[in-house]
Amino acid sequence: MDNQYCKVGAITPITSGHQALAQIEYQYQNFLNKASDFKTSDDKLAAFFELKARKLKKVLENIVT
Repeated sequence: MDNQYCKVGAITPITSGHQALAQIEYQYQNFLNKASDFKTSDDKLAAFFELKARKLKKVLENIVT
C-alpha cells in the first residue's frame, strides 16, 4: 500500500531512528505546555492535551525500552 499524504495541511511523516524520537519528544513537551496554558481557562481542553501527552509518553517508553 502506498503512503497517502494530506493535501490540505503540511504533513511531515515521522521517520525512524533518532529523528523520530526527537520529534515525539518535542510533541510530548508541546502538549504538556498547552495543557498547562489552558489549565485555568478551559479544563476540557487541558484534559485533552494531557491525554495526548500521556499517549505520547507511552510511545516514548516503548521506544526507549
